[in-house]
Amino acid sequence: MAGLFSKIQRFLRSPKGRELQHKARRLAQDPHTRRKVTDALRKFRRR
Repeated sequence: MAGLFSKIQRFLRSPKGRELQHKARRLAQDPHTRRKVTDALRKFRRR
């Protein structure tokens, strides 16, 4: 398992990994995206 985590850490430090982190943070702050996520979680929890 240590190999998998080290590969993930290496990716997150790469330029593409940093770009994806930035995009995820931006989407997480967007009210429209947050509402979509909370609605999806509600539907999932009902089952």
